[in-house]
Amino acid sequence: MKYALVTGGSRGIGRAVSIRLATLGYHVIITYKGNQAAAEETLAAVTAAGTGGVLLPFDVSSEAAVQEVLGGWLEANKDKPIEVLVNNAGIREDALFFWMTSQQWRNVLGTNLDGFFYVTKLLINGMLMKRFGRIVNIVSLSGIKGLPGQTNYSAAKAGVIGATKALAQEVAKRGVTVNAVAPGFITTDMTAELNEKELAAQVPMNRFGTPEEVAAAVAFFVSKEAGYITGEVLSINGGLYT
Repeated sequence: MKYALVTGGSRGIGRAVSIRLATLGYHVIITYKGNQAAAEETLAAVTAAGTGGVLLPFDVSSEAAVQEVLGGWLEANKDKPIEVLVNNAGIREDALFFWMTSQQWRNVLGTNLDGFFYVTKLLINGMLMKRFGRIVNIVSLSGIKGLPGQTNYSAAKAGVIGATKALAQEVAKRGVTVNAVAPGFITTDMTAELNEKELAAQVPMNRFGTPEEVAAAVAFFVSKEAGYITGEVLSINGGLYT
């Protein structure tokens, strides 16, 4: 049985990625912070897609929680190496920089950037020992071009992009690839409060993307056919920014 882990896998892009990985034959470990009902719905969809799954509730921004829950699972399942990691967990707390609070800054960098570090640090040694691994980080258009009102989010995602490029060079010789997918406007809970009609008019394709379109890109990076691609950032934004 092949194992994959998707952080923030209960909804939106994380759910679509989890389901897509299940169709590729992976047993999917789905992490989530608090929405158990959504996580159970995702698990049911993953199971229906042809494999099983595991739910692990913890906050990726807490090193202690990651060590306790994920570290505990790894210790109890040494015969189940995780060969695919999708760092998807993320939050936004938008505010103009002038009004941004220290807590908003810490919260967003904690989940988006620290979470990448804590989870990847636990899993990468196993990949290196097996001489195979796929790490895909879900970043954002915001981390490439910067968006007003998202200094914290842009900084966090830009940080993950830099980490992606650096880590890719460190682990390439061991058959581990590290890539990133940078969505633009995607129809999810995270964009539900946005004026989709108004913003879609700014997109050359004149629409928001779907979580499934992002999941398709993740599936490509995970594939053996993408074994010579690493350190790359693939934009999925309908031509909004190139």
